[in-house]
Amino acid sequence: MATIYFSSPLMPRNLKVEAVAGKRSTLLAVAKDNNVKIPFECADGICGSCMVKVIHLDGFRIKGMALTDKERTVLKSIGKLPKSEEERAAVHDLPPTYRLACQTIVTDEDLLVEFTGEPGGA
Repeated sequence: MATIYFSSPLMPRNLKVEAVAGKRSTLLAVAKDNNVKIPFECADGICGSCMVKVIHLDGFRIKGMALTDKERTVLKSIGKLPKSEEERAAVHDLPPTYRLACQTIVTDEDLLVEFTGEPGGA
């Protein structure tokens, strides 16, 4: 089980959601299931409109999560994947700070997901 807190200036307060890790849902799917309005256009990892900032709340117990090729390409093209985070993701499967909600699979760790409400803004 994962606890996900969604936070945006467009929301009156943070929303706490329990998500089942074994379901293999994306952050975008969990958001949609709970009426959280993360902007998205393609939902396929190509446009970058669903970019969010992900903060791992379990301290050093961060689950490995490989970036998809689409996600890596988009994040690099918009300057949200620094070389150090790209190497950390490639070598240790440790996720970067910014993710595409449509590509990020929910695991059994607690997260704070921040987004501005503007497409591609996190």
